[in-house]
Amino acid sequence: MNPAFVPAAIVGGTALSYGVAILIGIPLLAPFLNVVPAFPFMVASLRRGRVGQAIWRMLVWAAALGVCSTVFSYFWTADAGRLFLHGEVYRREMFEFVRTGSGAEGDIRLFLPLHLRDAAAFSILAILSGSALAMPLGSALMNYMGYYVGALGAASAHPLKAMLLAWVPWAVFRVASFVTLGVVLAGPVLGRLLGFEYRLSHQRRWIAISLAGLATDVLLKWALAPSWREMIRAAAGW
Repeated sequence: MNPAFVPAAIVGGTALSYGVAILIGIPLLAPFLNVVPAFPFMVASLRRGRVGQAIWRMLVWAAALGVCSTVFSYFWTADAGRLFLHGEVYRREMFEFVRTGSGAEGDIRLFLPLHLRDAAAFSILAILSGSALAMPLGSALMNYMGYYVGALGAASAHPLKAMLLAWVPWAVFRVASFVTLGVVLAGPVLGRLLGFEYRLSHQRRWIAISLAGLATDVLLKWALAPSWREMIRAAAGW
């Protein structure tokens, strides 16, 4: 396939994966179906030693996840709530935070352990499974975030503004960092299984960028979440 068409194939395939997931109707399978359109392209790039290209392709995939999960949740909120794992729990937590300011989102003592847990689980799965399990975990996280954002838009006085604000900037750093880690840490297992050379020691720059992104996520959230909540609440008309 012409490399120029790869992003379109990833985006189109990711959008299609949501339709298939809806037809099958098994929430646990949805994150795995979401990964199928992009994972082979990531592997193909890694086999050619193009780590940066692999990361870029998976960032396109993550963006497609965010858009698709948000749009689906905005127009078909009830169906998305049934399909996306942890979606309704996360939506209730975030709606409560937007309305009142209470909850883990605005308290670093509460959200930092959750961030560390998710990053550790994702990294371990990436190392052990060549990201075959880590990327579905990332997809599940994206889906319930998208569900909250779409549901917020559906319940807001100014839906588009509320949804744009709800995809907070620190979450973008987190997603990009997870994707980068998922690609880089997948290499050792995939290299052994598929017979190509890959040295994790050569990827220190990407790992450092990922860790810096995760640190930025925490710092921005700590500094901005309370004031950003007020902007979201105003857009929602609550």
